[in-house]
Amino acid sequence: MLTLATRVDAMNRLGRAMADATRSRILLSLLDGPAYPGRLAEDLGLSRTNVSNHLGCLRGCGIVVAEPEGRQTRYEIADPHLTAALTALLDVTLAVDANEPCLDPACAVEGCCDAEAAR
Repeated sequence: MLTLATRVDAMNRLGRAMADATRSRILLSLLDGPAYPGRLAEDLGLSRTNVSNHLGCLRGCGIVVAEPEGRQTRYEIADPHLTAALTALLDVTLAVDANEPCLDPACAVEGCCDAEAAR
């Protein structure tokens, strides 16, 4: 059973995961699919040590999982539901930005697209 304490813990872990710009960049990369620390470091212009430290934090938060593959470790978002939720959270955050148009052409949220229709 989900209690208030359980939900608060989940919100705190999610908040900690996204509170750092580097972790957010890593998460955005992992939303596209699994990756290796060396490749993430190269793609994001970071040191491997920095990436590994942030991946450790994301693992501790329960947001990503590590899968050993020989001498390398592959990281990915812990669950497809979490991938969908993070993507939706990002999309809705952009959608409520007054300077950005709604990203969903089939949006059914009351009041969301009224401003577009008035233009």
